[in-house]
Amino acid sequence: MALAPEEIERYARHLVLAEVGGPGQARLKAARVLVIGAGGLGAPLIQYLAAAGIGTIGIVDDDTVSLSNLQRQVIHGTPDLGRPKVVSAVDAVARLNPHVEVVPHPYRIEPDNAVALISGYDLVADGSDNFATRYAVSDACYHARRPLVTAALGRFDGTLTTIRAHESGPDGTPNPTYRCLFPNPPPPGSVPACAEAGILGALAGVMGSLMAMEVIRAVAGFGEPLVGRLLMVDARSMRFEALSYAWDPDNPLNGAGASGGR
Repeated sequence: MALAPEEIERYARHLVLAEVGGPGQARLKAARVLVIGAGGLGAPLIQYLAAAGIGTIGIVDDDTVSLSNLQRQVIHGTPDLGRPKVVSAVDAVARLNPHVEVVPHPYRIEPDNAVALISGYDLVADGSDNFATRYAVSDACYHARRPLVTAALGRFDGTLTTIRAHESGPDGTPNPTYRCLFPNPPPPGSVPACAEAGILGALAGVMGSLMAMEVIRAVAGFGEPLVGRLLMVDARSMRFEALSYAWDPDNPLNGAGASGGR
């Protein structure tokens, strides 16, 4: 996909990177990425994907902008209070990069609509704030055979990984699913909501930016993805650690006994 002269200047700092260059930037322009959530994680994620030149960004969110969002959801501003987050995000991307097409999906992603929606994109980046959505999205990505970059936030900590459960590793073993890492959601009420527990605003920016980096690396085709590795960030000690995890043959998606297993 050819770049226009204005795009060549816009992405000049990418084009001089040997790992990206013209071919990588063309892949970014041709890519269709679906972002789940335009909140704390989605806000910086969407901005950096747009700045990088992702050609089409779909945004799923059924919420409106509230004043308490603005401490961390930096794609929105005070004039956006009360507006749908997807509409605010569309306007922000238009200001940042008019070469990017944004497709708003102003509804909640559910198990019954997830596969159809995800199938229209090349890659999914999940920044949702609840376990029901994370499981629905990760399961749908497996069935739609789409890679998933997924992150989560705590009060002072965050996690990030990439799921490519529809593929196998170099040794032929299936890649792990989200359910290999987290077989079951925590009991209801055991994890306090953001409004109750609080969250460090800048941490959302760090984790959303790391999500964007993982997406850009996957699309442009360089680096080693976080498949089978969970990146853990502790903002209190500024410590970054990676935990390895593997395919669980008992998982219900691609496990040894699953109907779609191997």
